[in-house]
Amino acid sequence: MLETSARLLRLLSLLQVRREWTGPDLARRLGVTTRTVRNDVNRLRNLGYPVHAARGVAGGYQLGAGAALPPLLLDDEEAVAVAVGLRTAASAAVTGIEETSLRALAKLERLLPGRLRHRVAAVQSGTAAVPMSGPTVDAEVLTTVAAACRDRERLRFDYRDHRGAATVRTVEPHRLVAWARRWYLVGWDVDKGDWRTFRADRITPRVPTGPRFEPRDPPDGDVVAYVTRTVGTASWHYRARIVVHAPAAVVRARIPFGVGQVEELDEHRCVLWAGSDNPHVLALYVGWLDVDFEVTEPPELVEAFRRLAARYSRAT
Repeated sequence: MLETSARLLRLLSLLQVRREWTGPDLARRLGVTTRTVRNDVNRLRNLGYPVHAARGVAGGYQLGAGAALPPLLLDDEEAVAVAVGLRTAASAAVTGIEETSLRALAKLERLLPGRLRHRVAAVQSGTAAVPMSGPTVDAEVLTTVAAACRDRERLRFDYRDHRGAATVRTVEPHRLVAWARRWYLVGWDVDKGDWRTFRADRITPRVPTGPRFEPRDPPDGDVVAYVTRTVGTASWHYRARIVVHAPAAVVRARIPFGVGQVEELDEHRCVLWAGSDNPHVLALYVGWLDVDFEVTEPPELVEAFRRLAARYSRAT
């Protein structure tokens, strides 16, 4: 009986690792006959695991999704990764999952062997999370949008832009991207006929989702590069064009990745496109470049520089 139970656990582990197995492949890995594999599959089904089987040359066994969640087998590295992920989720910028993450973590840690609990505890004691500030996104919104991306279904949603204006958008969703502690949806705007980036915390999905669509090639060939390029200016209330008297390579090295776009004018000058919801913060940020520059727009940024110049002059 012990041998059979151990073999069932091994079979279940194999089914969870790969999408599909043939009977002979499983038999070789387990050191049994294909008939024993069939019997063990039936035992797993009786325990509630939805193991699907297909006959024929291309047939095989596949672990599917059931109506209830059966026990899950994790190796040591996977268990530690899940525990660390749950701790991170408890303090992430997603609302509605903090308590759930802690409950799941408590269940997992009760089952972890001592050696693994020690590793998870080491990660916890040796790290610190910066308290989250700013907008958060509801977990249900993320799952709805992610499902539409996965199923390639059009998504209609109410959207508030950075000025608070509300619109209804119809989008072919491509990917959700987490960047700078915010979530962004990249999708093809059906009405605009172009790619757009939407802040997930400003999205209110309308369900059910729409018809399926054929996926398009991602913008810029890389959806992450597209977000870091566009979000640096497009999503901010104030957007600035600043001529910097320094080579483009020097400016790129001094700004965080994705914060702004740098365009070369000549070997000695470049243009920095940057944005912020506060012109005063943007003025301070540009000053940190420690090079000469010219700014002509927006007017709010010009005024912020004038106020700072007067303040610094009074200070000296």
